[in-house]
Amino acid sequence: MILQALYEYYNRKASDPSNFIAPEGWEWKEIPYRIIINRKGEFITIEDTREGEGRNKRAKKFLVPQSVKRTVGNKANLLWDNLEYALGANPRNRDDVDDRFNLFKERIKSEIDVENIPSVKSLTIFLENEPIKQIEHILNAEQWKKILEENPFVVFKVDKDTHSCICDDIRDKIKQNEDKAADGICLITGKRDKIARLHPTIKGVRGGNTQGGALVSYNLSPFNSYGKKQNFNSSVSEKAAFAYTTALNILLGKDSPNKITIVDSTIVFWSEKQPTEINPEEIFPWVIAMQKAEKDDPDAGVNKIKKLFEAIQTGQLSSERTNHFYVLGLAPNAARISVRFWKTPSVEDFGKNIKQHFEDFDIIHKDNESKYISLYEILSSVSIETKKRDKANIIFYKGKAYDVLPQLAGQVVEAVLDNYLYPQSLLQQCLLRIRAEASKKNKDGKLIPNITRSRAAIIKACLNRKIRIQKLNQKEITMSLDPNNTNVAYRTGRLFATLEKIQEEANPGINATIRDRYYGAASSSPITVFPRLLSLKNSHLKKLPEGRKIYFEKLITDIFCEIKSFPANLSLNEQANFAIGYYHQRQDFFTKKSDNEKNENETNNN
Repeated sequence: MILQALYEYYNRKASDPSNFIAPEGWEWKEIPYRIIINRKGEFITIEDTREGEGRNKRAKKFLVPQSVKRTVGNKANLLWDNLEYALGANPRNRDDVDDRFNLFKERIKSEIDVENIPSVKSLTIFLENEPIKQIEHILNAEQWKKILEENPFVVFKVDKDTHSCICDDIRDKIKQNEDKAADGICLITGKRDKIARLHPTIKGVRGGNTQGGALVSYNLSPFNSYGKKQNFNSSVSEKAAFAYTTALNILLGKDSPNKITIVDSTIVFWSEKQPTEINPEEIFPWVIAMQKAEKDDPDAGVNKIKKLFEAIQTGQLSSERTNHFYVLGLAPNAARISVRFWKTPSVEDFGKNIKQHFEDFDIIHKDNESKYISLYEILSSVSIETKKRDKANIIFYKGKAYDVLPQLAGQVVEAVLDNYLYPQSLLQQCLLRIRAEASKKNKDGKLIPNITRSRAAIIKACLNRKIRIQKLNQKEITMSLDPNNTNVAYRTGRLFATLEKIQEEANPGINATIRDRYYGAASSSPITVFPRLLSLKNSHLKKLPEGRKIYFEKLITDIFCEIKSFPANLSLNEQANFAIGYYHQRQDFFTKKSDNEKNENETNNN
């Protein structure tokens, strides 16, 4: 199914000339240098094809014969390669450079009718007449030394030719070698054709082999069947193998808008057909990183989500029931590429599942906070900040690096796309970080909120999906404070927030509250700390104005009406309810304070 979808994607892209899709046997390759020779085969200069500055400096793309697969032994590319093959240069002091250079020259002679293609004839003359000495004689020594140290890919061009490189002169003129590949039924096309022994390499997977990796490969006899060897076991035709690998390399390209890298997973995505209503290819990356909005419209991403929700409500997406949205999660595995996950929802289901995801994560928050929470924010909220930025499981969020639990990112993406349970490890890590940061302070010594908006949203989403999907006889968590929620853990969390608020008002400017010392015990074993906290509360209430004292006493009474006794221990889900109760009550205090200040300002203005 994966290979078939990629094969169809290649054909759809190749049917539009504006996409510049490489034909069979060719590929678009970024090549930083172009060697210019004249008709006599004499060196003129070396051109740097790169443009831009710093990290944005990129080499020009050339359409060249498809690269060879160098797993064992030396193999030369046709009319382009690194300096060791293309010129016989030896920047790395190798013993086999002469062999590599000879392979490069021999391949040109064996696969091209040299005498009938003037530009290739000029190139062979250049290659046979000490090309390194020609370059050293004309080119600036420092410039050549710098190029030599890079050992870059190079192409060749005859001066004043209209083509970008000599490769353009040999289209449809490469000699076809006698192919000894066996015929068979292709598993992708269903047609009889020559079966590929090896499939082209795939590049662009984070952490993968620099030479590329294989999605389909067989290298040990236990993997073989019925006496077949290598990829003859998979029965994919040469044409289909080229098509699916080319499609995947396009999706994995440096500038591809259809690729996202999250921790150790590289995710590519595409639509089966061009959508008519909502384009999931534009929405999905924004859901993950929320960094794809147009520069001149910072609200573009939010507006796309609004448009998606409207399309669902009006039934517009019903026309996309037969159009699938493909999401492929990949990870490196030595010289191979492993599939983390493969999702094929319809565009309609994709839209509904994204909407449900955002609704599950919707929770009361400050006005200056964004309406939606990205996957990057979710993962950073449950991970430890680290200074080691070269580790495999790192994500960057707001300039900081976070060490994410292996496979967690992929599991969350799967839950979003499947509209299924979020991984239990997400909730566990969230509660772990909340307890670990209960006493965390800023540079001024003030406590930093340990239950942030994103952590509260994670808890709400995890609990509600479990209630809904497992059909538990429980009430779902609301977006804001729910006075009618009778869950004891939720009420206990509300009580803890109230006791903390009383302490803060009794001691303005206090640097540490009961949260600093007691949150861990209160959220896991309430019976051990709440009797003492209630005793402390009485001394704090004495310091408050009579009106505030009455307000808090009434609030505590309302909360206590559903708490018959304090639990000895709270389970993981109960700890989550405690945390969400605490967050809801704290936010309710802030909301009422803001409303009161707003009303006072309006009264003064009148």
